[in-house]
Amino acid sequence: MSDTILQMQDITKTFPGVKALQDVNLSVRRGEIHAICGENGAGKSTLMKVLSGVYPHGSYDGEIAFEGEACRFGGIRDSEERGIVIIHQELALAPQLSIAENIFLGNEQATRGLIDWNRTNHAAGQLLERVGLRENPVTPIIDLGVGKQQLVEIAKALSKEVRLLILDEPTAALNDEDSTHLLGLLRDLRDHGITCVIISHKLNEVMAIADRVTILRDGRTITTMDLATDEVSEDKIISGMVGRDLDHRFPPHESLIGEEVLRIEDWTVRSPTQHGRVLVHNANLSLRRGEIVGLAGLMGAGRTELAMSVFGRSYGTGITGRLIKDGKEIRLRSVREAIDNGIAYATEDRKRYGLNLIEDIKRNISAAAMGKLAKRGWVDENEEFKVAGEFRKSMNIKAPSVLSITGKLSGGNQQKVVLSKWIFTNPDVLILDEPTRGIDVGAKYEIYTIINRLADEGKAILVISSELPELLGICDRIYTLSAGRITGNVPVHEATQENLMTLMTKGTE
Repeated sequence: MSDTILQMQDITKTFPGVKALQDVNLSVRRGEIHAICGENGAGKSTLMKVLSGVYPHGSYDGEIAFEGEACRFGGIRDSEERGIVIIHQELALAPQLSIAENIFLGNEQATRGLIDWNRTNHAAGQLLERVGLRENPVTPIIDLGVGKQQLVEIAKALSKEVRLLILDEPTAALNDEDSTHLLGLLRDLRDHGITCVIISHKLNEVMAIADRVTILRDGRTITTMDLATDEVSEDKIISGMVGRDLDHRFPPHESLIGEEVLRIEDWTVRSPTQHGRVLVHNANLSLRRGEIVGLAGLMGAGRTELAMSVFGRSYGTGITGRLIKDGKEIRLRSVREAIDNGIAYATEDRKRYGLNLIEDIKRNISAAAMGKLAKRGWVDENEEFKVAGEFRKSMNIKAPSVLSITGKLSGGNQQKVVLSKWIFTNPDVLILDEPTRGIDVGAKYEIYTIINRLADEGKAILVISSELPELLGICDRIYTLSAGRITGNVPVHEATQENLMTLMTKGTE
């Protein structure tokens, strides 16, 4: 039997005005974990959609051979019948249905035309045990966290007798514990003969789990490297992705720090859903003009809860404490009042809360400050076009025009639209929650450059991030949060990953 399970040759895929893939070649060995890396827009997801039949045969040029046989898939069902299953970054589960119903949706366990629920739930339980998920098969999907939903997707793939499993950014929305479990599961699947192809921006995970890595850039194959025999490093992968060496992952920056612009005193936030639970305990922190301040904490520490509660009480209940802005106490009862007082918050979930994905770039940029464009109650569309065009240029948003639909942009460009929206409100304080989540290293560098530029303009910036190297690379000071309490305030020149982690776990054991 051939060592190669998949061969894609000279794959070319064109959309109106855009050549997404050009003569791409991919060879995957049987029983390996093969990573595909590249910047947003490099063609990674498009290539996998070609493979899985999302883009059917005839809509692309080139040849696909799976297990030695030519494949011409007319749709996803065709590829699944051959044992090729794709799990998209946006999980495709029905939230109101049970785990078992989702696993066998479209592949129902029926006897004489009627679903056999005992057989369905029993089979689902066996699949859940295989992926390490201890949940009752009748549990609704809506009651599961994202990490557990990802495992349900893999169980669903196993129910289809998968031979080649494709995962698009499988750990992008997972915490460290869930990510570790998922990567361990992929190793176990590999050991049991299932071949995996993963798309990931997390290069440390690629280095830890992949057998080989193929790099795409601008819709072309750049190289394939074997982690066992080639001298592969994260820097070498990055160089292939961006087409140049990145001597520094973070742009150099000298801060010019001014006077205090915002002080948060004795800030306490209670859960809106769990009576009596305190999410943030008497937090105190301050931000100065021209300063980039980090907020580090483990999942559940209260970082986002703190930020959203400050941003016009958009989360939490029973909020107490004081906000001092430019030396005067302010009381913010709504998001509108926060914006009017020069405070902006860019959410960690840009697709759900930060953008209207079916609207164009122009309307997304103007959404938070329509009043600045209105004359006698009507939005001046010419001015709206002008403003959006200026942001498209200054933020280097890669799109044909400001009329481009935001949902069709890459993650990095979507994030630039989010930042443009809040910069247009002209804030003094900008809170950025996970500003580089789910975007590639090249786009990250651009986001860091924008953050530096905003600081140089005198804005006070609070960056919340799960990546300690990121905070160490761009911040002037770093606060640590543990179990809702501020446990440290460390100048970046005194900070290390070790001492920050010590502070982040203080009092949690």
